[in-house]
Amino acid sequence: MFTSVLMIEKALSAIDVEFVTTLHGDDTVSFVVLMQPRGDQDRLLRAVDDVALGELEEAVHEGDEPEGKDAVGPAQQALDHSLAALREAGCEAVGHLVEDHPLDVLTAIADETGADEVIVLTAPHYVEEFFHRDWASRARHKVGVPVLKLYAHNE
Repeated sequence: MFTSVLMIEKALSAIDVEFVTTLHGDDTVSFVVLMQPRGDQDRLLRAVDDVALGELEEAVHEGDEPEGKDAVGPAQQALDHSLAALREAGCEAVGHLVEDHPLDVLTAIADETGADEVIVLTAPHYVEEFFHRDWASRARHKVGVPVLKLYAHNE
């Protein structure tokens, strides 16, 4: 069985589920899904990314989304939805909310599970990617398995 640690920042869409579950052809895949509730520390970067993508309306409303402790409930719902969708697609899936030190948690879980790969599935983050401060770039220096960066789809 192939084991993937999947880092996400929002609920998986049907397209995302199909994408990650078919990456390895007919091989059986087990997922450990990690989701970090949104924090206010990256609000400015999200707004800059929205502007770079031409999504001015989203940039204006960045402050309207729940953050910090208020984001835990919605993040748990998104995680539960994603786990159910992966299981419905025939995969084994467990998951965790990651509130502190996400790269340390990622490294520990990759080691603990004997993961074959890490998949970071996020929206584009142009500023962070330009400076190699995005999750995938940082994870490549921390975990001892291949790290794949994919962009999430909107439905």
